[in-house]
Amino acid sequence: MTPVRRRTLEILLESHRAMGAYDVLERLSQDGYGNQPPVAYRALDFLVEQGLAHRLQRLNAFAACLSPDRDHAPAFLICRSCDRVAETDAPVLRAAFRETAAERGFKVERLTVEAVGLCPACGDGDDTGADA
Repeated sequence: MTPVRRRTLEILLESHRAMGAYDVLERLSQDGYGNQPPVAYRALDFLVEQGLAHRLQRLNAFAACLSPDRDHAPAFLICRSCDRVAETDAPVLRAAFRETAAERGFKVERLTVEAVGLCPACGDGDDTGADA
């Protein structure tokens, strides 16, 4: 692992939240690793490919993987108000997706589930599940 990749992973781990590539780039630049976008994107892409980070489509951001030592199907709980992210494992969802895919001759290689709602700090007491 190169120094810039290692520092990128450290930045994601320190933040405890999802970060956009430009946020990571700003931190890398402060640490003397350059300020060109490819610096951050290459490091982030490498970390995702190696299973050390996840890309969150909803936020167009990256988060460190909390379980890089094992194969898992992460599910992300994303607060629509504050953008906090919690990672959890979703083995039942993984099994259901793989079973459904296998019935159609498709092999799932990567699965990420993003659920949007309200975290406990932002919860408004509305339990109606209108988006469900």
